Amino acid sequence: MKAAVISFPGSNCDFDMLYALQEFGVDAEIVSAKHNNLKDYDAIFLPGGFSYGDYLRTGAIARFSPIMSAVTQAANDGKLIIGICNGFQILTEAGLLPGQLLTNQKPGFICDEIALSIANPNTAYTNAYEAEEIINIPVAHAEGNYYADAETLTKLEENNLIIFRYVDNPNGSAHDIAGIMNENGNVFGMMPHPERAVDAVTGNDDGKNFFKSILSGILAGA
Repeated sequence: MKAAVISFPGSNCDFDMLYALQEFGVDAEIVSAKHNNLKDYDAIFLPGGFSYGDYLRTGAIARFSPIMSAVTQAANDGKLIIGICNGFQILTEAGLLPGQLLTNQKPGFICDEIALSIANPNTAYTNAYEAEEIINIPVAHAEGNYYADAETLTKLEENNLIIFRYVDNPNGSAHDIAGIMNENGNVFGMMPHPERAVDAVTGNDDGKNFFKSILSGILAGA
């Protein structure tokens, strides 16, 4: 498996993601958002941070980066596309995932460790977790309030596209949504940061099974 971690101007979790992937033996490297070709990669990761400063709206400028046409092509080719925090926001702005991330219901930056439930354990992102297992994962965002219209929310629920839910919803997200995937299952986004919870030295390795799930899915399809 060869993975690209996209670095936008303002990304600040790109090396966290790179470290996490390399910990699991993944051949991963940082790829600049100025590039426009991702043909050599099996999986593409959009990390957290503040792409282009996010002065207009989170992810709204990043979606026009040269790399995003390659990300869209990779998604259409069935490759794994994974957006964490700002990466999730970029994927919704680019139309690769439904809905939007709004300002937290109680405005302000949240930096904490929160509990998540595994809403769907049968995905490329959760198959190493148990159904309804509760895990603790760090969050760090001011615009993590997931919003979608009623029709979209019904579709997400009926098709089991909600992957993670907040136990104590910290930002007002609709249906306690912390992470979703597209109908094909290859594009995924979540606001919490599993890449910050893979090493016991940090006091939390609940994110390890997130990466184990992705690896097992890739190996099964190889």
